[in-house]
Amino acid sequence: MTRKCKLYSYLLSTVAPAVIAAASMVTTSPALAQGVPPGCTGPGTKTSEGKTPQTTCLAVVQIPGNPLQSFDISWVARDIEPGWYMLADRSNAGIDLINADNLAFVGTYSQTGDPTNCPGCKFTGLKLTPQGAVDNSHSGPDGVTSHGIWVYAGDGDSTLKVIDLRQFPPNGIVQSVSTGGTTRVDEMALTLDGTLLLAANNAEDPPFATLFHANGDSVGQSNVSKIIKITVDPTIIPPGSGLSLEQPTWEPSTQRFYTSIPQIANNPPGCSSISAPFCSGGVLAIDPKNPVAVYGAFNPATNTGVIPLFSCGPNGITVGPNHNLLLGCTPGNFPPSTTTQVINADTRNTALIEGITGSDEVWFNPSIYAPRGFIGDKRYYLGASKAIKTAGSTLGSGAVLGVVDSTSVLIETIPQSSGSHSVAADAARNLIFVPQIWTRPAGTVPAGDANTVSGGPTTVGELLCGGPNGCVVVYGSPGPHPPGN
Repeated sequence: MTRKCKLYSYLLSTVAPAVIAAASMVTTSPALAQGVPPGCTGPGTKTSEGKTPQTTCLAVVQIPGNPLQSFDISWVARDIEPGWYMLADRSNAGIDLINADNLAFVGTYSQTGDPTNCPGCKFTGLKLTPQGAVDNSHSGPDGVTSHGIWVYAGDGDSTLKVIDLRQFPPNGIVQSVSTGGTTRVDEMALTLDGTLLLAANNAEDPPFATLFHANGDSVGQSNVSKIIKITVDPTIIPPGSGLSLEQPTWEPSTQRFYTSIPQIANNPPGCSSISAPFCSGGVLAIDPKNPVAVYGAFNPATNTGVIPLFSCGPNGITVGPNHNLLLGCTPGNFPPSTTTQVINADTRNTALIEGITGSDEVWFNPSIYAPRGFIGDKRYYLGASKAIKTAGSTLGSGAVLGVVDSTSVLIETIPQSSGSHSVAADAARNLIFVPQIWTRPAGTVPAGDANTVSGGPTTVGELLCGGPNGCVVVYGSPGPHPPGN
């Protein structure tokens, strides 16, 4: 038996029986069994040019509880069966868990089962400003990732929460570790063995990252601990400028964490963070085996430090084939942005992807070994909430799901609700999960969703979800799908 097969067998034996039972209630999604899923109508079932897309809407998963007024990053567990999709759901103050085999909602991890021994083990949930807008800096959960039975999520009170999948939601938070900040722990990444985790406090001024010892394949109690706080030289990220650190990713060939930086000072010389000429961003390379407290300009000898980018202010970052890193360039950080960028971790050479920009979370769907054999469509998926508006489009904004092949060529863009900045793909099933934002009740002007149809009150997300409360839309790639999907 291969290590992967052993891991699958082990995880099936250790995940809570109640969770497994919930995951096994049906063998196919009810929507798929009916052949016509509820929702899955409107512009979100076509490309931005009105053509039939390769990436097709298969199903809709409704999230019980409060409408999805605010959510952040999503994740698909890559090393556990049955597959699990997880969404950082601020509106319901927890991590939503969806079974990828039958597309059934299982529950929301929001609290601890042992408040006496786990103080602070509850998510902060949705916070609003005095003006009624979402307070992104203090709401939670935010970033989310996992390895084996352990799920890690950032919270709005500057803590890292650890969830044990052996417990049934809403209970399951078993540890809360403070990073020492006052704003949210945002996006994060793990090494392949799950023993080291890097998380960014993007809303701090100056922003910082925290390197943690994580649980790896441990089956005992959670024992996550801080290793070091990491900042960037103030000449590169000046304090008081409102600059940030965003999504990290782990690149195994170089053994480095790479973290996107939306803007860095003096890139190019004389640039500004608030007016033209605008500053481009960078990528921070961190060696977790030899971390330092403050990183400066890139050092080729150590392969660490800040790599400046040209015409790109990135949010998201993901590892693709051939040691390439796709960056979620966005005009929200670099207003002239019109492209997405790929940088090679070895050579640091770059390539541009025309026709798509504005991404937050980005995801590569690799070809991997699963119990069903090797599967995965080897495509990038981009949650582009500020993408370029297509000429002649009747939509109110250009939010799309971007699909890019492994050679960095844009395949298609599919309209989404304007808040759908989050995306994750399940390589074992070639399923792509895209959460959609809540709007006000049908027939009224949408709240925070400019992606309306023909200027009217109906939004792309409302048509995809079959209602105004938000949902998770499940797309399928043209690659192979297991029976029932």
